[in-house]
Amino acid sequence: MNNQKLKVLLIVEQCNPEAASVPLVGYKFYQAISKLADVELVTHERNKTPLSKLKEHNNITYITESELTKKYFPLVVGRLTMKGKNNWPLANVLGYPVYAEFNHRVYEAFKDKIKRGDYDLVHAITPMQPRYPFKVIKAGAQTPVMIGPINGGVPFPAGFEEIAKQEYAYLNFFRAIGRALIPGYVETYKKADKILAGSTYTLNMLKDMFAIPDSRIELFYENGIASTFLTETKKVTKGRQINLLFVARLVPYKCADILIEAVSRLEPSVKERVHLTIVGDGQERNSLEAQVGKLNLGEKVKFAGWVGQEETVEYYRQADIFCFPSIREFGGAVVMEAMACGLPCIVPNNGGIGEYVTEETGFKIEPNSREYLTQELTNKITILVEDDNLRERMSAKSMEKAKEFEWDRKAEKIIEIYQKTIAHKKAAQFNSK
Repeated sequence: MNNQKLKVLLIVEQCNPEAASVPLVGYKFYQAISKLADVELVTHERNKTPLSKLKEHNNITYITESELTKKYFPLVVGRLTMKGKNNWPLANVLGYPVYAEFNHRVYEAFKDKIKRGDYDLVHAITPMQPRYPFKVIKAGAQTPVMIGPINGGVPFPAGFEEIAKQEYAYLNFFRAIGRALIPGYVETYKKADKILAGSTYTLNMLKDMFAIPDSRIELFYENGIASTFLTETKKVTKGRQINLLFVARLVPYKCADILIEAVSRLEPSVKERVHLTIVGDGQERNSLEAQVGKLNLGEKVKFAGWVGQEETVEYYRQADIFCFPSIREFGGAVVMEAMACGLPCIVPNNGGIGEYVTEETGFKIEPNSREYLTQELTNKITILVEDDNLRERMSAKSMEKAKEFEWDRKAEKIIEIYQKTIAHKKAAQFNSK
């Protein structure tokens, strides 16, 4: 390929620099790729206000909603699934008509330009769940279309049925129904020129479901880290208080209660040296605070509440060990951030986070049961508290590993994938003549 920038149409329905979770990740992809390619962004009009504040972004098309859709979401989706505790499986089902309208309007607005070859490649990034179609696939006979990173579908581990019930996992049968009934769903995965999968579990699930050959699917983690998180050196605490850290929404499957229980089980000589800070807020906070009181850990556990990203970085840098017993994590950006700040990580070996952490950077615990996870968390904390040299080695390896997740590096890798996908498409077209 020559040195001329590739012209890319990025479809990022959720793209918001001021939000969290998927909308922020969608924006980070757009921001990083824009540095290396000639990008035209198409996104939802709900993102216009935050994106308009950033003058460096100007080649953007905002897809508007119909008046009916504007009324539908708050009246139906918001009222039935987001009052108090969020019911995400039901929200994804009831929210589909909102996305379907966006999906159709993007196709109508850009199908002719894609068919005409105005872009070198089309890349649809969000939604990231493996349950939505991308209609632009229909226009990609000549222009390659890439989707992803697609991530999700990871089941709750056996032995955590109560938490799965609290998270409405019994409604996940809607996924199979959607695959059968949603127009264009199967076509999306059968015809996409390239699919990025955000975890090994999702990659294997999609390959099996749609008989996708290795050449059309690739593992590519959806989360990344800002360069501000990267730490070159970290002074390892020796012979004094060891700070444990947990960062996440306080919801059942993040399992902050298991971490609190694990701390309570530490031997007195270890417990007297540790202090746990819980950064985040959510529906479980009151019960977690009550648990701390019941276990007489008031002097050992601090609830910091929700804090902004800049302040969160400081919590990482002041910590010594990152403890994150979330049993069903797709992306788990907090683990990447902790590693970037030089923290050995203790995580369950389920979903994406079990892939970030290696034997050199922390401990992965098989989530065989609640009791096993709790006791092993206690054991791993003890090992790291008592072995200064191990913490120091894991800290250095964590910082080294985290560099792979920095957004600019990820963008460079995506450009390489673009180039290979374009070349493969051209070769296939030539051979078919």
